Amino acid sequence: MTGRTAITTGSRDFFDANILVYAYDPRDRRKQRIAQRLLDDAVANDTGVLSAQVLGEFFNVATRRLPNRLSIEEATQVIEEVSALPVVPLDLSLVRRAVETCGRYQISYWDALIVAAAEHAGCARIITEDLNAGQEYNGVVVVSPF
Repeated sequence: MTGRTAITTGSRDFFDANILVYAYDPRDRRKQRIAQRLLDDAVANDTGVLSAQVLGEFFNVATRRLPNRLSIEEATQVIEEVSALPVVPLDLSLVRRAVETCGRYQISYWDALIVAAAEHAGCARIITEDLNAGQEYNGVVVVSPF
């Protein structure tokens, strides 16, 4: 685990869309292996959480932006598989909390929505590459596995 922040098991981790994307993006094999391992472990141990936003972002990137784009059917299959994990739905209370979080921390609305979903699900950590590793938002700590 050299050069990476250890991810402790025993509590729930919220996975951002970039982790799902890396699991299916062959351009960086190291990141792909790490992302696949994290997701496999989360499904096997029931320690991961996703949100409807994350699944939508994954679908968009996987079917439109990856060099070896997934077909709609392939992306749908991935969504079905990872949906074995709890999925936080998007609702008005989550939007309101994201708006508060956006103002409090001066982060984008979309990042604040990730934080709000992780907080709502009672996650200790957000596993992502998109926010500042080590930063705490509303009691949830950001961890970059890379």
